[in-house]
Amino acid sequence: MTQRWPDTSPCEEAERLAALDALDILDTGTEREFDELTELARAALGTESAAVSLIDDRRQWFKARTGIEFAETPRDIAFCTHAVAERARVVVCDAHLDARFADNPLVRAPGGIRFYAGVPLIVSSGACIGTLCVFDPTPRQGLTRDQDRTLRLLARRAVELIETRRSRKMSEIAAEVVEASLDAVVATDTCGRVVYLNASAERLFGRPSSDILGLDVQLLSPTRFGGTYGEADGKTTLKALSAPTDEKLDLLGLRADGSDFPIEVSLARWGSGLAGSRGVAAVIRDISKRRTLEHEREQARRFLDNVVSNLPVMLFVKDARTRAYVMINKAGEAVMGRPASEIIGVTDRDLFPRYGADFERRDIAVTTASEPQVFESTFARPDGGSARLRTTRMVIDGPDRPDQYILGVTEDVTPTRTAEAAARRLAQHDDLTGLLNRSSAAERLDRLAQAGVRFALLSVDLRRFRTVNEQFGEPTGDIVLIETAARLRKLTAPSDWIARVGSNEFAIALLGADPAGRASALAEAAVACLAEPFETPTGQVTLGAVAGLVLAPQDGPSADALREHVDLALHRAKAAGPGSACFYNSERDAETRDRRKLAADLRRAVMDGEITLAYQPLVSATTGRITSAEALARWTHPTHGPVRPDVFIALAEEAGLIDALGRQLLRQACSEALSWPETVRVAVNLSPLQFESDALLESVRATLADTGLQPGRLQLEVTEGLVIRDVERTFQQLEALRALGIQILVDDFGVGYSSLSYFQRFPFDKVKLDKSFIDDVETSRTARAIVTAVVGLGQALDMGVVAEGVEREAQMKILTELGCTHLQGYYFSAPLPASALRGLISATRPLVGGHDEFRHAEVA
Repeated sequence: MTQRWPDTSPCEEAERLAALDALDILDTGTEREFDELTELARAALGTESAAVSLIDDRRQWFKARTGIEFAETPRDIAFCTHAVAERARVVVCDAHLDARFADNPLVRAPGGIRFYAGVPLIVSSGACIGTLCVFDPTPRQGLTRDQDRTLRLLARRAVELIETRRSRKMSEIAAEVVEASLDAVVATDTCGRVVYLNASAERLFGRPSSDILGLDVQLLSPTRFGGTYGEADGKTTLKALSAPTDEKLDLLGLRADGSDFPIEVSLARWGSGLAGSRGVAAVIRDISKRRTLEHEREQARRFLDNVVSNLPVMLFVKDARTRAYVMINKAGEAVMGRPASEIIGVTDRDLFPRYGADFERRDIAVTTASEPQVFESTFARPDGGSARLRTTRMVIDGPDRPDQYILGVTEDVTPTRTAEAAARRLAQHDDLTGLLNRSSAAERLDRLAQAGVRFALLSVDLRRFRTVNEQFGEPTGDIVLIETAARLRKLTAPSDWIARVGSNEFAIALLGADPAGRASALAEAAVACLAEPFETPTGQVTLGAVAGLVLAPQDGPSADALREHVDLALHRAKAAGPGSACFYNSERDAETRDRRKLAADLRRAVMDGEITLAYQPLVSATTGRITSAEALARWTHPTHGPVRPDVFIALAEEAGLIDALGRQLLRQACSEALSWPETVRVAVNLSPLQFESDALLESVRATLADTGLQPGRLQLEVTEGLVIRDVERTFQQLEALRALGIQILVDDFGVGYSSLSYFQRFPFDKVKLDKSFIDDVETSRTARAIVTAVVGLGQALDMGVVAEGVEREAQMKILTELGCTHLQGYYFSAPLPASALRGLISATRPLVGGHDEFRHAEVA
């Protein structure tokens, strides 16, 4: 049977529960004061159990208990609910005999409650939140007067503990926080004696608390917290105690070693009432680092001010609304020609009435822009001078509002712009003559052609200028070029322009009326005036000139076409001789144009490796066996078909392709010769121009190394014309090649600039007689005599003699009888691909002596 809950009004119960909740005590941990109180109650009343019982809306919870195994019970079986409801002491002598509790589980349980006494715990708000109760399994007669008094006194103590526990806990927490604080905390009484200091204070001042407690605080601060305490002036102390608690003082702290350091002190009163314990607490911080930082910041500020003031560029700040200057540095004063005192607080309109409005418009523009704005203009100084200024403006936030100021940086770019103008002139003009240079002329010509303007273009070439440089030196050549420019300037109108487009080549564009008539007259005048002698410090120099002319737009729709056609006209003028001037003629210049087109195709063919080799064998006149094969270049044009070697080799030399082509053919010949018997050599022709680059020796050495061909299997054929160009230089290179183990042959002997001294200077391995002697050897005594003489020379100098162009058996027999060591020609074989040559070499029968299996073979 559940006991009946005492009647209480809902309003009273709500107030009671609110008061209990406000105490924030339910479900808190054990506390020594409460535990000691329940022990005292049990001992004083001689019961088995005692508790501080708190009643909420559903349970009885014990804040402290002794002799009780459980921490709480349901509210409807709690004895204490009756004391709470009745707000009076409740005593149950024998619960078995009390109808309210006889059936209570706490009573019916073995060792259950028989005796109970509870005193209500009524807090200062008037709410009854629980009881201090005692109970026992043995019935009693009630409480004695002393027991009743004791229980009531203990109940009042319980209420005090409950109501003061929050402040008590706060004090404990505060004490722990103060003790653990990194800030030093020192407390003094009203006389300035130290009554407390935490661990941080001990560390800060270097003194243990035992050395300080009870002593004057002046030991820690010689300024006694800034005069807070007078030596004997109680009024000063009282004034300090009534001071605001947030007051902060900057003082000096004193360490145990006597050193002082800056501290910040925050003061607060402690204690209550003039009659009670009271004093001043101080929170102390070591501000040495802060002072150092402040010092560094001040130094940095001064440094920054000094930097800004002495920047080599003008720096200014304006108010974004009024546009009045608020700051300007020294460079700004110099640029504006005024001291800062005349600038600060003044607007550009006031400073520069003529053009200040333009400056303000720029200020307004930057206030609405999302990024810095750059302006450049010419600035007229008050002293009459001017400068080219470039100013970058941007809006910056200020302390009062966003976008408060306009920050400007102004650079005097006058030297830069002057230098740029000079650089542009240098970039567009020839630094020697002052005329336009090649690139500038090309740009102007492009613009004229694109605009469809009618004009004439002349190309003037100084003849024999290279001879002047070689004979008199480049300084003399420079004088001639400068004078040439001056003479040409006198012939042109202001609307015309002249350019130096090559070392000794000039271009003249004639614009305006009748460009054709003016061009013809100017060309004649130009070649005439340039034929006049040039006076130089080294003597009088006489040259000459030729000119090519084109008319736009009829002679070419584009600048490229005009350049090509004027070059063709100049080429024809050169061929005609000094003093010639030729207009472009599409029919007369066709051959030159076609040759240039063929040269362009050859360049592509060389780049793509389209030049191939055919091999014509050389046979021994005594054995009839093949001893070597001459590599002959072949080019099949995609539209013109096969091109003669004498044509495309000459083109390669003219176009500067001979080195690249020579390297390709040498590598190809060496690679293909590796598939022949080791007794068969390969002969490769060299152009005289290959000796001029100084790269021939290294190229040959690298090719032999890369292909693996033995040097003794390589023959290099040169013509007599090579030697005449530069005798010493040529023979030095031939000797270096010979030192590698390569054989050197003289080709086409007898038709060039033959000189027997060459054989005295260099020991050639073979001499190849030109075909012109072989053709007449059957009928001409002279031809036979020349062959005989060369054979004799070869025998005397231990040189082989090769007869080229053998086409008939009778020629072969005569040449063999005359002593030629080797024979070559269509009688034995036409030039063959490498694969066909291998078959010819492997033939078991000799080619000399009537065996004609491979005679008249065609190139596959």
